[in-house]
Amino acid sequence: MAVLLGVLFRGEIEQIVRLWMTDPNWSHGFLIPLFSLYFIHQRRDRILSLHSVRDPLAEVLAGRRPKPLGPDQTRPCYLGLILLIATLVFYTFNLVSPSGYAYFRPVSMILATASVVLLLGGWRLLARTWLPIAFLIFAVPLPRRYYVGLTIPMRKIAASVATALLNLVDGLEAGSSGVVIDIVYKGQRLEPALDVAEACSGMRLLMTFVALGVAMAYLHERPLWHRVVLLAATVPIAVICNIVRVTTTGFLYVLTDPKYTQGVYHDALGLAMLPLAFGLYGFLAWFMSSLFIDEGRLAGGDGIVRRSPAQ
Repeated sequence: MAVLLGVLFRGEIEQIVRLWMTDPNWSHGFLIPLFSLYFIHQRRDRILSLHSVRDPLAEVLAGRRPKPLGPDQTRPCYLGLILLIATLVFYTFNLVSPSGYAYFRPVSMILATASVVLLLGGWRLLARTWLPIAFLIFAVPLPRRYYVGLTIPMRKIAASVATALLNLVDGLEAGSSGVVIDIVYKGQRLEPALDVAEACSGMRLLMTFVALGVAMAYLHERPLWHRVVLLAATVPIAVICNIVRVTTTGFLYVLTDPKYTQGVYHDALGLAMLPLAFGLYGFLAWFMSSLFIDEGRLAGGDGIVRRSPAQ
């Protein structure tokens, strides 16, 4: 089944890998399948504890009534076959139809994988592997128009906040118009104006950080509300880091040489935002873990027992 899926979706796999190699916005795509495999490896004991039993159709054909499943038993589910056929029909339509939507072609590959797991392993196997399968969606590049549509608001937010912070410097006046920041320093207008380009939108950091945020929330044993907060915090943290990047670029542009805002210096500043993002994320995780005392640890003997003076 895996070989057949690989042959069927060979063109989509080659196209995605080519985009990972040529577009830096999606270079993190190489890591996504590896994370999915690691998720499965982390849950291997729970997955391997399942024992497959005869499917209900075979039991009926043999003249026996299907037995209820035990806690560690599973069996094939023919709904997966129906979903697989529907997915392949949907993929074929998007492939041959002039009105087909290219984004759904690689998505169909992920849906087909889930359908095969459901067909061969049943609901209980799918319940233990659904996140590694769904995690592959982070490797599928968004359509260009949606990607640009998401970057423009983020660029405007970064330009507005950076402008307000630049205005705190004596002798510096900044004004933003959309994604362009006009700067006047000591009575002299700096040319060209500072443009918050698409590369500075923070979208690359956002996509990477959301994917890693899901991974961290999944791997660490935490209460559900911890995981929800950590996952929701990935977006504002990415936005904050991008604001820091744009503001720092503005100060470098004004107070130092403009060359430090371009080329390798610009890329290095973008990479420096990753440690900052993980630092903020780690602080949030530590803060939530420190809010409450684990009663299980106290019951296990971590508490302090005080003896009376008579003893």
